Amino acid sequence: MHAPPLVAFAGGACPASAASSLSPWLASLRPAIVAAPARLLWFRRGALRLEAKAAWRATGGGRGPRVPAKGAVLASYMGAEEVVGPLSLLDEEELILHIRKERDNGKLPADVAINLEELYYNYRNAVLQNGDPNAYEIMLSNMTALFDRVLLDVQNPFTFPPYHKAVREPFDYYMFGQNYIRPLVDFRNSYVGNISLFHDMEEKLHQGHNVVLMSNHQTEADPAIIALLLEKTNPWISENIVYVAGDRVVTDPLCKPFSMGRNLICVYSKKHMNDFPELIEMKRRSNTRSLKEMALLLRGGSQLIWIAPSGGRDRPNPSTGEWYPGRRILIHPQWTI
Repeated sequence: MHAPPLVAFAGGACPASAASSLSPWLASLRPAIVAAPARLLWFRRGALRLEAKAAWRATGGGRGPRVPAKGAVLASYMGAEEVVGPLSLLDEEELILHIRKERDNGKLPADVAINLEELYYNYRNAVLQNGDPNAYEIMLSNMTALFDRVLLDVQNPFTFPPYHKAVREPFDYYMFGQNYIRPLVDFRNSYVGNISLFHDMEEKLHQGHNVVLMSNHQTEADPAIIALLLEKTNPWISENIVYVAGDRVVTDPLCKPFSMGRNLICVYSKKHMNDFPELIEMKRRSNTRSLKEMALLLRGGSQLIWIAPSGGRDRPNPSTGEWYPGRRILIHPQWTI
């Protein structure tokens, strides 16, 4: 059984074997998603940091109204049920105290607690600049939910398989990620170029074809930004796209709750393949399993897969501070991107 044809390589050339199945609309046009988000940066031990877009209007800070905390998911992820206890009213001070309390009780590693607290302040400062009168309540609710997810995972770690399907119940990690990143996107100054290409992609996907998107990678929030900017025009794409993900986003405690809400092919990047020589063989075997999973998906058809060939995010030029696309690393049979 032959795999369905690849009908699109967005942002790059396609192999000759796939050229015959490309529609004319790919000859000169490429889809573009341009968002104006806060930037998510890595700092310390791989935790996330958010940097607000300077053009956003500041709305001030300080303490705001008290917000009810969300219910928690107990027991295992896949078999647990949503458990909603008595509403516990939290404000900023109480949330920070909760984080520190769990650290002092030994339920939250010290480095995770420190990074989570610093993320809180960065996220708060970014969200409070978006001009929404409810920004404080949204921010505090989202951070409370993240704290709940991080604490749950520390106590009952989730392990990502080579191919991970988004966890949508009993807790919807997809919508959690969407709602967390949503207030960081300036939708008034964001747009999707050549939107008709996404409509054509979706039509091809429903016909059983596969589509592969290749692009540069700017922030850890890229999957959510792509989904957010397409959720009104192409919600099926937003929810069904499969991302090729490096190991850091499926191992870092602050990243895992967001990664759980995405469809992922989990790989080890060639860029970090040799970081620990004793793990090289394990990483190669894992990449081989991931490649086999991708092959199975493509044979089934109707798959939309997003790949960042650079194997990581774009970085600023050290001398100018300007951001530029990362160096591309070609994919070969060992799947070391």
